[in-house]
Amino acid sequence: MQRLIYNGTVVNEQRVFHGYVVTDGELIAQVAAGEPSQELIDHSYETINVKGAYIMPGVIDDHVHFREPGMTHKADIASESRAAVAGGVTSYMDMPNNKPFTTTIDRLEAKYAKAAQVSPANYSFYIGATNDNIDTLKQVDYTRVCGVKAFLGKSTGGMLLSDPVAMRKIFQEIGTIIAVHSEDEDIINANRQRLVAQYGPDLPLKFHEQIRSEEACYVSTKRVTDLARECGARLHVLHVTTARELPLIDGRQVTGEATVAHLLYSDEDYVRLGNRIKCNPAVKTAADRDALRQAVVDGRLQVIGTDHAPHLLSEKQGGCLVAASGMPMVQFSLVAMLELFKPELVVERMCHAPARLYSIDRRGFLRKGYKADIAIVAPERWTITDAHVISRCGWTPLDGTTVSHRVKMTLVNGQVAYAAGQVNEKCRGERLQFNR
Repeated sequence: MQRLIYNGTVVNEQRVFHGYVVTDGELIAQVAAGEPSQELIDHSYETINVKGAYIMPGVIDDHVHFREPGMTHKADIASESRAAVAGGVTSYMDMPNNKPFTTTIDRLEAKYAKAAQVSPANYSFYIGATNDNIDTLKQVDYTRVCGVKAFLGKSTGGMLLSDPVAMRKIFQEIGTIIAVHSEDEDIINANRQRLVAQYGPDLPLKFHEQIRSEEACYVSTKRVTDLARECGARLHVLHVTTARELPLIDGRQVTGEATVAHLLYSDEDYVRLGNRIKCNPAVKTAADRDALRQAVVDGRLQVIGTDHAPHLLSEKQGGCLVAASGMPMVQFSLVAMLELFKPELVVERMCHAPARLYSIDRRGFLRKGYKADIAIVAPERWTITDAHVISRCGWTPLDGTTVSHRVKMTLVNGQVAYAAGQVNEKCRGERLQFNR
């Protein structure tokens, strides 16, 4: 089926121009500037006049936690992938800190089987690294799996790669991208013990950043980037939070991700938003936040992801040692980033760069012969509220935030996955493939 999307502003490969896109089945058939011919309009099965809206590649989110299996009371693959397509996200890569951990091939393939049944977006799943599963990691087909995830500091679920001998072997012997949560567990524990001894166990939220400190992030990232270079490993540092870490990322062997939350918020926002912005690693100072924004602009950080991590609001209550860490972000990540950066930069960091970095087959760009993963984003001033949230958790830290763009339509492999405020319940994404 040929579909014509026209009268739009195409944003693709550092160009912004008035033009149109033609899809044929699941593929892009044409991307062109100007107006389509009358013949093309007459012979297209369907024509969509987007009335000046942006025509963009669909977002590829390299970092989500969809909570299935084991924590489906707050989210699952079906609910969160629906939220994804409502936000213009056409592909996602989900993390392994589930219950049980996704550290075996059987558990990994069970997640793929579930996504094939329920996900309107395209999908991939990381396999988790532990102190004793290197033999399993060696058996994975990384043309069909996005990569290995290693938690160097504990977060939701308690998954951890802590043995330096095991870590070195993984970095030496696993020839694919290794994505890391980089915080030093010993420093975190020492900070926690010191503050509890000084102030008692009911620590208020303001201490979260002091526990998960700049030092905890820097020491861990310095150690792991040194190890990656020594071993020749391909390392991707997730949710970089401090200005101090930025010089450790070279953009080639070691790449880095900024997350939406750390680009939007600083510790000054705790007064206004409280536990809604409690996450691991913690948001840091306004100076750190501004340094991250500049690193996105100048390319020191190559990718913007979400670290979409839903919890129920009831789980976000209490002091900093009790309230759950993480926030839902996938549904509003694109429109939030269009408030901070030019559209061509947003597309580079959220679409092109993830596709390039992970060597994803035929996605992330508006190119002839590529999969027709497309987001239509119109200029529209509106205020995000919890009532708009599709995620099962039912809230967003962006509640009350006014933005200037709105996702109007999302196409996944040429299928309309989201339009007119509704998710197409019949749409199903595909398993991502990697050219490695």
